[in-house]
Amino acid sequence: MHARIATFQGDPANADRAIEAVRGQIESQWDSPPEGLENVKETWVLVNRETGQGLGLTLYETEEHLRRGDEALNAMSPPDEAGGERTNVSFYEVALRKQR
Repeated sequence: MHARIATFQGDPANADRAIEAVRGQIESQWDSPPEGLENVKETWVLVNRETGQGLGLTLYETEEHLRRGDEALNAMSPPDEAGGERTNVSFYEVALRKQR
């Protein structure tokens, strides 16, 4: 499994609006994703309301799927309503994943 983690920075006062904008964008495209994102297995969006920082985590089965997803996501911008900007993107191999 492979992960792409993007960091975002926005105004903490706009956290609710940003969350709703991102949630709406992801939910509206989940069943029929844009090209390059059809192999996303999971998406997590994490928000720190005090600092306005956010993390977008997408999980893929293969490194090839990760690369395709990265290309597609780099071509996109956060929704205008989110009012933030992407500040960094990192890639990881998922060494351990457990759920209860």
